[in-house]
Amino acid sequence: MQVTETLSSGLKREFKVVVQADELDVEVNRKLHELSGRANIKGFRPGKVPLPHLKRLYGKSVMAEVVQKTIDDQSKKVLSDRELKPAYQPEVVLPQEEAEVAAIMEGKGDLSFSLAFEVIPTFELQDVSNVELVRHVVEVSDAQVDEALGRLTAQYKSWEAKPGKAAKGDKVTIGFVGKVDGKVFDGGTAAEVPLEIGSGQFIPGFEDQLIGVGAGDELVVKVSFPESYGVKELAGKPAEFEVKVAGVESPKEDTVDDEFAKKLGFEDLSKLKDMIRSRISNEYATMTGMKLKRDVLDALDGLYSFELPERLVEAELGGIWNALTNEMKKANKSFADEGTTEEDARKEYHTIAERRVRLGLVLGTLGEKEGIQVNEQELQQSLMARARQFPGQEKQVFDHYRKNPNALIELRGPVFEQKVVDFLVSKAKVTEKSVTREALQAMVQDEDEEDHSGHDHAEHDHDNVEAKPKKPAAKKVAAKKTAAKKAKKAD
Repeated sequence: MQVTETLSSGLKREFKVVVQADELDVEVNRKLHELSGRANIKGFRPGKVPLPHLKRLYGKSVMAEVVQKTIDDQSKKVLSDRELKPAYQPEVVLPQEEAEVAAIMEGKGDLSFSLAFEVIPTFELQDVSNVELVRHVVEVSDAQVDEALGRLTAQYKSWEAKPGKAAKGDKVTIGFVGKVDGKVFDGGTAAEVPLEIGSGQFIPGFEDQLIGVGAGDELVVKVSFPESYGVKELAGKPAEFEVKVAGVESPKEDTVDDEFAKKLGFEDLSKLKDMIRSRISNEYATMTGMKLKRDVLDALDGLYSFELPERLVEAELGGIWNALTNEMKKANKSFADEGTTEEDARKEYHTIAERRVRLGLVLGTLGEKEGIQVNEQELQQSLMARARQFPGQEKQVFDHYRKNPNALIELRGPVFEQKVVDFLVSKAKVTEKSVTREALQAMVQDEDEEDHSGHDHAEHDHDNVEAKPKKPAAKKVAAKKTAAKKAKKAD
């Protein structure tokens, strides 16, 4: 094998590799010899098939295998011999001329190919012991617990039959048949549907027309589906619903006491309040962690400046840009609507992409130096957390990740990144500052909108550190989703 370096400029490297035909021929003959021992060819005893005959029958297919394995093996050897760490899978360019390809496959020509890639940049890890950080914390007050308890009470309120007419805040049980252009449409029919008037569960105008109805009443509710309704065939169209009222109920005043707590599965009211306090505390801790992590990434971003692999930046930008334009398309927004231009937006997101790649490389390199790893238990916890995001589909989620190693790598990335961030926090100068809930929420929200983050899925193995695209939260180009409320059972 002959290897010639054809390009070494900045992070870019290119090599031309030539493997002589006789080297390939040796490997082909070895494989054919192995094949002869098990080949079942008419007219020949096993193990007695002449090599030339085997080569006529299987020579090209075996050569194809040999060529592929040679490219893989020699590409790895080029990297290992020179101790090069590519930033991504090297691009392999093979001969394009049919005559040259035919000569290789017939064992009459040398195999030549080129490798092109960018290497991971080298940089000196900076001391973070003098980095000053603030951990913003919120104490859970009794008033906040009572506020949450009030919302819980409203969610689990009891109902009692109401003999009179329904008012806003009452619950009606209805059946209905929906029609568009005089025809019943799919999903527009239901029976025994409970509906709290004023809850906004149904399309605009539907619930208001139920004020004043009583048990046994029948009426026709006339509404129009929103233009942005999820079912294209119904969007913007007027509809009529033939409604039958089965019953009317009014909310029952619940006493928040031990009995109420027992209805929710708790020993007494104090245990229920403890659960609420713990949940609120966890929510605040999550926000505190988000803010602290962002501050760590900001501090790192100020400590490092080095050349970045162009392809990683372009891949990161591509992921951001696709997510952005898809959201803008869904929201029917243009760059002009957001007070910017496509050119300016692309420049802004290119800067964000560079930041994410830079921080990904720093975190990956630091994690490797400190021996930070994600263990199996942490990975399983991450998988369980992901599964909980899809109630009722947990098994499908588990199956997906178990069958797709690359998907598991994506789960590993955020865990690895957080462990590196935690390590950095342990080395920095951290002070605590008590703030209000509203102040912490504002800090987290402001930073989400400005999208100062690095990438959320830093991955690192011993050969590759790559920043994964993350859905953007635009500062100037915030493509907002519009969500039309749908008629229950009618979508």
